[in-house]
Amino acid sequence: MALKFDNLTDLFAHGFDTVIDVRSPAEFAEDHLPGAINLPVLDNQERAEVGTIYKQQSPFLARKLGAALVFRNAAHHVETALRGFDGGWRPLVYCWRGGQRSGSFVWMLREIGWRAEVVEGGYRTYRRLVNAALYDVPLAHRLIALDGYTGTAKTELLHRLRAGGVQVIDLEGLAGHRGSLLGRMARPQPGQKAFESALARALNALDPSRPVVIEAESSKIGERILPPSLWAALRHAPRLTLSAPLAARTAYLVRAYDDVLSDGERMMDLLGVLRAFRGNAVVDGWFELIRAGDKHELTRALMVQHYDPAYDKSRKAVSAPVLAELTLDTLDDAGLDRAAARIAGLVQAQAFSSAI
Repeated sequence: MALKFDNLTDLFAHGFDTVIDVRSPAEFAEDHLPGAINLPVLDNQERAEVGTIYKQQSPFLARKLGAALVFRNAAHHVETALRGFDGGWRPLVYCWRGGQRSGSFVWMLREIGWRAEVVEGGYRTYRRLVNAALYDVPLAHRLIALDGYTGTAKTELLHRLRAGGVQVIDLEGLAGHRGSLLGRMARPQPGQKAFESALARALNALDPSRPVVIEAESSKIGERILPPSLWAALRHAPRLTLSAPLAARTAYLVRAYDDVLSDGERMMDLLGVLRAFRGNAVVDGWFELIRAGDKHELTRALMVQHYDPAYDKSRKAVSAPVLAELTLDTLDDAGLDRAAARIAGLVQAQAFSSAI
């Protein structure tokens, strides 16, 4: 009998040794349960072939071919990926909807002697639970947003806060993007479903009774869209507003964005789209600095002529309360450690005031 999960907390706390996704590699790449491994019983081409036969010839012929392929591939996994597991191993298996692929694989594993179970409803059940958590109900967590001009090291402060025991959500890390026009990383962003899976898992691991620090973001990070429950909570979250001298922000960004600043052609491609917003003269000035290899002056100019004005405009549309304004004199390790300690103290004070 398949295992039924009614909420994400129970599913994430399944207690099994390994979660196995037996769907095709393409299905797995789009999204999967966090921590799952992919042991496909039909590869991409085989799945397409079986589906074509099912629609164009007959369900019987499709099931017959599918069974042969599923057991052949399952036997290969037993001989290779699973050969090191002993008799006490307990795997949890799922496919698209908890049907023939996962059922057949679990039958084989049980015949061997492993205590395998199937997720009722398969991946579709998991996605319904993720959608319910991120789209259907208000966020249960109390957010505190780090706000401030570009270059105030907000993401790096999140990492230091987490290391100090403060609850945080790193949206840019989950989305695989640094959250600005120049924020694309070397690796592609995860798909929207995979981003939501990572976000749901991260939120589920946090204690709703304690504040969660998060960076103030727009509704999109690169191409990924924040789910409505999170976006609504973030828009109204009280702010800790950070500021730092322009020189300190410039030096910090030159270090943090060296990979982007070192690619002149890419920089010009990205910045060229701003001609309609900042004018040809401004963008041509940036291009001259790129050709000259002057990363420091280019970064300073981008903040003064683009990022700071954009932040000032967006901040006027935010009505969230400001808990505190923090000035960071330096953005080196010592300065960031001091800032993280101050922020942690403010977060602790919020947690205490909410508890009494």
